[in-house]
Amino acid sequence: MTGFASQDPAPMEALEPAEVAGLQEAHGVLAGKRLAVLTGAGLSTDSGIPDYRGPGSAPRKPMTYQEFIRSAANRRRYWARNHIGWSHLRRANPNVGHAAVAAMEQRGLLSGLITQNVDRLHEDAGSVNVVDLHGRFDQIICLEQGHTFSRKLLAAILEELNPGFVQKAVEAGVVEMAPDADATVEDPELITSFVVAVCPVCGATLKPDFVYFGENVPKDRVQRAYGMVDDAGALLVAGSSLTVMSGLRFVRHAAKAGKPVVIINRGITRGDEFATLKLDLGVSGALSYLAGHLPDLDQAERSIGHSAG
Repeated sequence: MTGFASQDPAPMEALEPAEVAGLQEAHGVLAGKRLAVLTGAGLSTDSGIPDYRGPGSAPRKPMTYQEFIRSAANRRRYWARNHIGWSHLRRANPNVGHAAVAAMEQRGLLSGLITQNVDRLHEDAGSVNVVDLHGRFDQIICLEQGHTFSRKLLAAILEELNPGFVQKAVEAGVVEMAPDADATVEDPELITSFVVAVCPVCGATLKPDFVYFGENVPKDRVQRAYGMVDDAGALLVAGSSLTVMSGLRFVRHAAKAGKPVVIINRGITRGDEFATLKLDLGVSGALSYLAGHLPDLDQAERSIGHSAG
């Protein structure tokens, strides 16, 4: 269970002629090249998962790693809200964009997939060579000994420690769900009553196994992602505003190496100045188009990866 909304993916809308023209231009840039793909939250919105920064997104201020570590009260607030969010937001389904990326990988078109999303929908869709840059929401980690547990197991523990808490929260008023299954709760006394779970093995602090704001991405993940870009002839960015450096660095890296960069995203991105081509399009439909139109690579091209770049 990823902890996100259980609902059918949004149906893919028909592409307008101008959108098709833009994608044909992208096809011209990308065809014949092995691709590194970088995805962000804009891809998962069609699966019912809210976005942090996309057009129309409500302002949010996620808890930082420093805030989480600094205060037991902050951790109580975080886990109370997260427990409510988890209870309301169940497993989401991959959409046609996730399926398109998986299909391109199966055809040998990709050097690898880097995702800033923690929802694991790429893996659910069948992608294999994936760097979960910001971690994974379905796993919990002990900050002292590194023990890991499923989020589903933690949900059961929290329910045992806080019987009836979710129902009380619903009655108090849950205002909004966030992309990381946080929930806004209006009753501060309810939050202070919440009992936080500790590591079942050693009693230490537990944290979702994803990268918080203010926390560094593990170096091994970064290096593996750089390797995917180095082995590619072009970089395709889909559904990321590139606001944080964790994703933007790969765009800069590709551009510095002289590799074409195609960005598909609703709204401007921080990487637009480095893009060979920027398309303001719906991500899932664009990826589906590209998966259906990009040609196969010949065996020699697959073996050397970046020669066409």
